[in-house]
Amino acid sequence: VQLQASGGGLVQTGGSLRLSCAASERFHRIDHMGWYRRAPGLQREMVATLTSTGSTNYADSVKGRFTISADSARETMYLQMNYLKPEDTAVYYCNIIGVQSVTAGTRSIWGRGTQVTVSS
Repeated sequence: VQLQASGGGLVQTGGSLRLSCAASERFHRIDHMGWYRRAPGLQREMVATLTSTGSTNYADSVKGRFTISADSARETMYLQMNYLKPEDTAVYYCNIIGVQSVTAGTRSIWGRGTQVTVSS
């Protein structure tokens, strides 16, 4: 299975973007979904996560501005980003931890990433 992230781009400070991450195949079970980012010269950091129970967690830097969600079938996950700041500039990656079939083990799968650039 592959994850395809999209929706990145160039936006001015205060603007909004909506990232999407679609899986090429359905999962038998998804345990955890998340968005992460890597800014130039920095390590990858967690942005937002969503568990199978619907619990969400956000980095302090994005609380109140970003919202993670998924469609009812959990085949596509989203990251709504509002009030963007230059420090949000990074490559954003999606991640799913789950099981593809009843006989398969748990896997952590990453998307290729989508660039978000916020101009000042």
